[in-house]
Amino acid sequence: MKLSLPRILSYVIGLLVLSFGVTLTIKSEMGTGAWDALNVGLSSIAFTVGTWVILVGIILIVINSLLLKRKPDFYALITIFIVGFGVDFWLILLNQVDPQNLGMKFLLFFAGLFLLSLGITIYLQAKFAPVPIDNLMIAIHTRFGFRMSVAKTIGELIAFTFALIFSGPIGIGTILVTVLIGPIIHILQPRVEKIYARYS
Repeated sequence: MKLSLPRILSYVIGLLVLSFGVTLTIKSEMGTGAWDALNVGLSSIAFTVGTWVILVGIILIVINSLLLKRKPDFYALITIFIVGFGVDFWLILLNQVDPQNLGMKFLLFFAGLFLLSLGITIYLQAKFAPVPIDNLMIAIHTRFGFRMSVAKTIGELIAFTFALIFSGPIGIGTILVTVLIGPIIHILQPRVEKIYARYS
Protein backbone atom coordinates (compact mmCIF):
# COMPACT_ATOMS: atom_id res chain seq x y z
CA MET A 1 0.00 0.00 0.00
CA LYS A 2 1.52 3.30 -1.08
CA LEU A 3 1.87 6.24 1.26
CA SER A 4 -1.04 8.65 0.83
CA LEU A 5 -2.54 11.58 2.68
CA PRO A 6 -5.67 9.64 3.83
CA ARG A 7 -3.43 6.84 5.09
CA ILE A 8 -1.14 9.22 7.00
CA LEU A 9 -4.09 11.12 8.46
CA SER A 10 -5.82 7.88 9.48
CA TYR A 11 -2.67 6.69 11.20
CA VAL A 12 -1.84 9.91 13.09
CA ILE A 13 -5.42 10.91 13.97
CA GLY A 14 -6.21 7.38 15.10
CA LEU A 15 -3.22 7.27 17.44
CA LEU A 16 -4.02 10.70 18.88
CA VAL A 17 -7.64 9.69 19.49
CA LEU A 18 -6.40 6.43 21.03
CA SER A 19 -4.07 8.33 23.38
CA PHE A 20 -6.90 10.69 24.36
CA GLY A 21 -9.06 7.68 25.22
CA VAL A 22 -6.26 6.23 27.34
CA THR A 23 -5.92 9.56 29.16
CA LEU A 24 -9.64 9.73 29.95
CA THR A 25 -9.60 6.21 31.42
CA ILE A 26 -6.63 7.23 33.57
CA LYS A 27 -8.41 10.39 34.77
CA SER A 28 -11.60 8.45 35.53
CA GLU A 29 -9.84 6.67 38.43
CA MET A 30 -11.88 3.54 37.71
CA GLY A 31 -9.00 1.47 36.37
CA THR A 32 -7.38 1.32 32.95
CA GLY A 33 -6.40 -1.37 30.50
CA ALA A 34 -3.66 -3.64 31.88
CA TRP A 35 -0.83 -2.16 29.77
CA ASP A 36 -1.89 1.40 30.58
CA ALA A 37 -2.10 0.48 34.27
CA LEU A 38 1.49 -0.79 34.05
CA ASN A 39 2.67 2.48 32.50
CA VAL A 40 0.86 4.56 35.14
CA GLY A 41 2.30 2.38 37.92
CA LEU A 42 5.83 2.76 36.55
CA SER A 43 5.38 6.54 36.31
CA SER A 44 5.07 6.69 40.11
CA ILE A 45 8.72 5.59 40.25
CA ALA A 46 10.19 7.86 37.57
CA PHE A 47 9.39 9.61 34.27
CA THR A 48 5.97 10.33 32.78
CA VAL A 49 3.25 7.91 31.69
CA GLY A 50 3.99 8.72 28.05
CA THR A 51 7.70 8.05 28.55
CA TRP A 52 6.86 4.60 29.89
CA VAL A 53 4.56 3.99 26.91
CA ILE A 54 7.67 4.49 24.78
CA LEU A 55 10.09 2.53 27.00
CA VAL A 56 7.77 -0.45 27.47
CA GLY A 57 7.03 -0.31 23.74
CA ILE A 58 10.76 -0.54 22.95
CA ILE A 59 11.10 -3.55 25.27
CA LEU A 60 8.16 -5.23 23.52
CA ILE A 61 9.66 -4.52 20.09
CA VAL A 62 12.81 -6.39 21.20
CA ILE A 63 10.79 -9.27 22.72
CA ASN A 64 8.64 -9.57 19.60
CA SER A 65 11.77 -9.63 17.46
CA LEU A 66 13.25 -12.46 19.55
CA LEU A 67 10.02 -14.47 19.54
CA LEU A 68 9.57 -14.13 15.78
CA LYS A 69 13.30 -14.42 15.06
CA ARG A 70 13.11 -11.37 12.82
CA LYS A 71 14.62 -7.92 12.71
CA PRO A 72 12.96 -5.48 15.13
CA ASP A 73 9.97 -3.59 13.72
CA PHE A 74 11.59 -0.15 13.77
CA TYR A 75 8.48 1.43 12.21
CA ALA A 76 6.66 0.61 15.45
CA LEU A 77 8.89 3.21 17.12
CA ILE A 78 6.92 5.88 15.26
CA THR A 79 3.71 4.45 16.69
CA ILE A 80 4.84 4.36 20.31
CA PHE A 81 6.38 7.84 20.12
CA ILE A 82 3.10 9.31 18.84
CA VAL A 83 1.06 7.50 21.49
CA GLY A 84 3.56 8.32 24.25
CA PHE A 85 3.74 12.02 23.45
CA GLY A 86 -0.03 12.04 22.89
CA VAL A 87 -0.76 10.62 26.35
CA ASP A 88 1.56 13.13 28.03
CA PHE A 89 0.03 16.00 26.02
CA TRP A 90 -3.54 15.06 26.98
CA LEU A 91 -2.58 14.49 30.64
CA ILE A 92 -1.09 17.99 30.80
CA LEU A 93 -4.13 19.46 29.04
CA LEU A 94 -6.55 17.67 31.39
CA ASN A 95 -4.43 18.25 34.48
CA GLN A 96 -7.26 20.08 36.28
CA VAL A 97 -9.85 17.39 35.55
CA ASP A 98 -10.66 15.70 38.86
CA PRO A 99 -13.96 13.77 38.92
CA GLN A 100 -15.65 14.30 42.27
CA ASN A 101 -18.47 11.78 42.02
CA LEU A 102 -19.14 8.30 40.67
CA GLY A 103 -21.28 9.58 37.81
CA MET A 104 -18.47 11.79 36.53
CA LYS A 105 -16.00 8.93 36.83
CA PHE A 106 -18.28 6.64 34.81
CA LEU A 107 -18.74 9.35 32.18
CA LEU A 108 -14.98 9.87 31.80
CA PHE A 109 -14.29 6.15 31.73
CA PHE A 110 -16.85 5.20 29.09
CA ALA A 111 -15.93 8.22 26.95
CA GLY A 112 -12.34 7.06 27.22
CA LEU A 113 -13.23 3.46 26.36
CA PHE A 114 -15.19 4.60 23.29
CA LEU A 115 -12.41 6.91 22.07
CA LEU A 116 -9.77 4.25 22.74
CA SER A 117 -11.74 1.78 20.60
CA LEU A 118 -12.40 4.41 17.92
CA GLY A 119 -8.73 5.40 17.81
CA ILE A 120 -7.64 1.78 17.34
CA THR A 121 -10.20 1.31 14.56
CA ILE A 122 -9.08 4.48 12.76
CA TYR A 123 -5.33 3.89 12.95
CA LEU A 124 -5.65 0.27 11.82
CA GLN A 125 -7.11 1.50 8.52
CA ALA A 126 -3.64 2.76 7.62
CA LYS A 127 -2.25 -0.81 7.90
CA PHE A 128 1.05 0.61 9.11
CA ALA A 129 3.17 -0.28 12.17
CA PRO A 130 0.70 -1.65 14.73
CA VAL A 131 1.44 -0.99 18.39
CA PRO A 132 3.94 -3.46 19.91
CA ILE A 133 1.22 -4.81 22.23
CA ASP A 134 -0.71 -6.11 19.20
CA ASN A 135 2.48 -7.49 17.71
CA LEU A 136 3.14 -9.34 20.99
CA MET A 137 -0.14 -11.20 20.50
CA ILE A 138 0.93 -12.14 16.97
CA ALA A 139 4.42 -13.15 18.17
CA ILE A 140 3.04 -15.42 20.92
CA HIS A 141 0.56 -16.93 18.45
CA THR A 142 3.25 -17.55 15.83
CA ARG A 143 5.97 -18.85 18.18
CA PHE A 144 3.90 -21.09 20.46
CA GLY A 145 0.90 -21.95 18.28
CA PHE A 146 -1.72 -20.57 20.65
CA ARG A 147 -4.97 -19.24 19.24
CA MET A 148 -4.98 -15.45 18.83
CA SER A 149 -7.51 -15.03 21.65
CA VAL A 150 -5.32 -17.11 23.98
CA ALA A 151 -2.19 -15.23 22.90
CA LYS A 152 -3.98 -11.92 23.60
CA THR A 153 -5.02 -13.17 27.05
CA ILE A 154 -1.44 -14.22 27.86
CA GLY A 155 -0.17 -10.75 26.94
CA GLU A 156 -2.86 -9.08 29.07
CA LEU A 157 -2.09 -11.34 32.05
CA ILE A 158 1.60 -10.44 31.81
CA ALA A 159 0.75 -6.73 31.84
CA PHE A 160 -1.83 -7.25 34.62
CA THR A 161 0.74 -9.01 36.82
CA PHE A 162 3.38 -6.29 36.39
CA ALA A 163 0.73 -3.57 36.86
CA LEU A 164 -0.13 -5.11 40.25
CA ILE A 165 3.56 -5.27 41.18
CA PHE A 166 4.02 -1.58 40.37
CA SER A 167 0.68 -0.52 41.95
CA GLY A 168 -0.93 0.51 38.68
CA PRO A 169 -4.62 1.61 38.60
CA ILE A 170 -6.25 -1.82 38.39
CA GLY A 171 -10.01 -1.71 38.96
CA ILE A 172 -13.41 -2.45 37.47
CA GLY A 173 -12.34 -0.38 34.47
CA THR A 174 -9.56 -2.88 33.74
CA ILE A 175 -12.12 -5.68 33.40
CA LEU A 176 -14.46 -3.50 31.33
CA VAL A 177 -11.67 -2.54 28.90
CA THR A 178 -10.67 -6.19 28.48
CA VAL A 179 -14.24 -7.37 27.91
CA LEU A 180 -15.75 -4.48 25.92
CA ILE A 181 -13.00 -3.14 23.66
CA GLY A 182 -13.27 -6.02 21.17
CA PRO A 183 -17.06 -5.77 20.69
CA ILE A 184 -16.92 -1.96 20.40
CA ILE A 185 -14.21 -2.17 17.72
CA HIS A 186 -16.31 -4.80 15.94
CA ILE A 187 -19.26 -2.37 15.82
CA LEU A 188 -17.17 0.62 14.77
CA GLN A 189 -14.99 -1.08 12.15
CA PRO A 190 -17.44 -1.30 9.21
CA ARG A 191 -18.51 2.32 9.73
CA VAL A 192 -14.94 3.61 9.90
CA GLU A 193 -13.98 1.49 6.87
CA LYS A 194 -16.75 3.10 4.80
CA ILE A 195 -15.60 6.61 5.71
CA TYR A 196 -11.95 5.71 5.02
CA ALA A 197 -12.84 4.16 1.66
CA ARG A 198 -14.76 7.28 0.67
CA TYR A 199 -11.76 9.56 1.16
CA SER A 200 -8.87 7.27 0.21
